[in-house]
Amino acid sequence: MSGGAHVFDAFLDRIAGYAHARDYPALPGTSRLSVHLRFGTVSIRHLVAKVNKMIGYGGGSGGAPVWLSELVWREFYAMILYRNPHVAGHPFKPAYERVGWESGPEADAAFAAWCEGRTGYPLVDAAMAQINQTGFMHNRLRMVTASFLVKDLGIDWRLGERYFARQLVDYELASNNGGWQWAASSGCDAQPFFRIFNPVTQSEHFDKDGEFIRHYLPQLSALDARAIHAPWLVLRRVLEEKGIRLGENYPEPLVMHDEARKKTLERYAVVKS
Repeated sequence: MSGGAHVFDAFLDRIAGYAHARDYPALPGTSRLSVHLRFGTVSIRHLVAKVNKMIGYGGGSGGAPVWLSELVWREFYAMILYRNPHVAGHPFKPAYERVGWESGPEADAAFAAWCEGRTGYPLVDAAMAQINQTGFMHNRLRMVTASFLVKDLGIDWRLGERYFARQLVDYELASNNGGWQWAASSGCDAQPFFRIFNPVTQSEHFDKDGEFIRHYLPQLSALDARAIHAPWLVLRRVLEEKGIRLGENYPEPLVMHDEARKKTLERYAVVKS
């Protein structure tokens, strides 16, 4: 049995829980087939046929059709790229070309901090540690980190797209571009520009106990499940007792989310004009 076939068969044992588990990076909830689809070590037709057969027999619960819908998204983005080749470098929606991005030394430093997992937002930093260390990033975290770069730091989505292209083992142009344009609100069927992920509430909801964060940011492991999502809100005395020194062994936040959100709404206002 090939590696891809083995991974697929293992996933079928847990596909029933996919609809829920896929959003939680500390759980083995995703298929981990993206790299096999990228390099052709599994057949997408085989995957679809086998899961459809499972559904026909009443198996797979609610997870199987949700997983099939994710394969459809993959094909959708391939179609978008084929029919609209300008998306490789430009927004699908031309109006979004008017959005003005941050530039200059401060923006360069912020981008470098994002790449290196030094934003001060633990879930974002843990996600960037995952991609830098493993060449993989959980899909929920791809959305969170992309939203943070574009809508908290105000940095051009194309820079993030290129960084993911360099780091991801499962990289392929259509899906990477589609995902980044979805996050930047410039793509086909993308999220509206006023939908801005809050990195703290995303962390509290999808890594409630901080298990994923602790794995990739061991310097924060002494924090409890409530404090680990926003260390800057913890009393400095408490942080020091746990060996955490903001600005030394873990960074202060690059931006305050509420302030960044206001700037983003102003930045995107040009789209409406």
